[in-house]
Amino acid sequence: MLKVNEYFAGKVKSIGYESGTIGNASVGVMEVGEYTFTTNLPEEMTVITGALKALIPGSPDWQTFLPGETFYVPGHSEFNLQVADTTSYLCKYLSK
Repeated sequence: MLKVNEYFAGKVKSIGYESGTIGNASVGVMEVGEYTFTTNLPEEMTVITGALKALIPGSPDWQTFLPGETFYVPGHSEFNLQVADTTSYLCKYLSK
């Protein structure tokens, strides 16, 4: 079953789903802006189009991720994103 999510007054939208091959995931789009997310489970984020500038827990510097590039966010943490152009992504929710 698909689950539609909307955050930050509709500037971030995603569709969550469960896949037999990758588990729980969501695919979404972020409009231009700056966002702070919290997560319970570790996450694997892959940029599909556009770019994400991320400040990931444990990293002292912002990092830019382009299409096809992936970054990991530890569970029970908060991470910041800067989006300069509308960007699509795939987020996999990893087991503990």
